[in-house]
Amino acid sequence: MLAAASVARSALAGPPWVTDDPEPTPTGQFENYAFVQGSRVGGTLGAPAAGAEINYGALPDTQVSFSFPVNPDPGPDSYGMVWIPLGGGVKYRFIEEDDDGWRPQVAVFPQISVPVGPNQHGEPVNWLFPLWAQKTVGRFTAFGGGGYTLNPGVDNRDYLSWGVGLADQVTKIFQIGPEVFGVSRTSVTDGASNAVGLGAIYDFSDNWHIVGSANTAVDNRKEDDFSFNFALKWTG
Repeated sequence: MLAAASVARSALAGPPWVTDDPEPTPTGQFENYAFVQGSRVGGTLGAPAAGAEINYGALPDTQVSFSFPVNPDPGPDSYGMVWIPLGGGVKYRFIEEDDDGWRPQVAVFPQISVPVGPNQHGEPVNWLFPLWAQKTVGRFTAFGGGGYTLNPGVDNRDYLSWGVGLADQVTKIFQIGPEVFGVSRTSVTDGASNAVGLGAIYDFSDNWHIVGSANTAVDNRKEDDFSFNFALKWTG
């Protein structure tokens, strides 16, 4: 799960971008991430959080995902730290991309985020119901979509999230591109948030990859909202 400081509890994003994509892990294969992520809020850079994400192509066009934190309970003094809940989901691609035409691939990816750790006691379980699309033309891949999150709890609000990204396959082993994303109000005291970011992927081999991104809020800022994520990816 990769999230900007301005986006509350985004779950199981499409590493390294916060915006997800509809492409499932190939059938019978794994796509695993060991990641760190952090944020700066009000000029203070909190201690980074670490976690892992496991994706498996269980069936054709179907991916099962599971993510978990290494430090599930950052505590009240870890101001600015990105909180990582326990999460899982199933991605199902129901429209295949037309390589010779303009039809994109499209998938649904319902997910659950479960609070863990003593300091998260009483926090709600969240459900996200998104729809994602993607189209590749030449070396460029456009992806995006959005979804609705059920966010129960005192003073909480259900909210909408969205994102759009564009990846450029600059070389055979290097990909980079920007994204824009945001969420509506997640509580009665919060306002809507929007952010911009830049993600990149470097392929050391067919199995090992380095991925990372950085992003910053463009509205509803608390001084210098900024977040980053960095991951080692293994596929096979």
